[in-house]
Amino acid sequence: MVQKYNIFGTQVGSHYLAMGVLGGLFGGVYAMVGGSKAKPATPPINASSPDEADFIKKFMEQAEADEKKAGATKH
Repeated sequence: MVQKYNIFGTQVGSHYLAMGVLGGLFGGVYAMVGGSKAKPATPPINASSPDEADFIKKFMEQAEADEKKAGATKH
């Protein structure tokens, strides 16, 4: 049998109380910690000149765009 508690004039089973407590606990933790995802950090560009740094940045942007385009066409 299930133990029932009288809450606000309604009979509530103990298993519902346990699920509510655990759901509130994990939901609160997710809202505070796991709710926002940080963008992964990229390694620093150690270029010998500003032109080289610009070339590397443009190359990486193009590679990411090509990767997204290829991922969108795959099924």
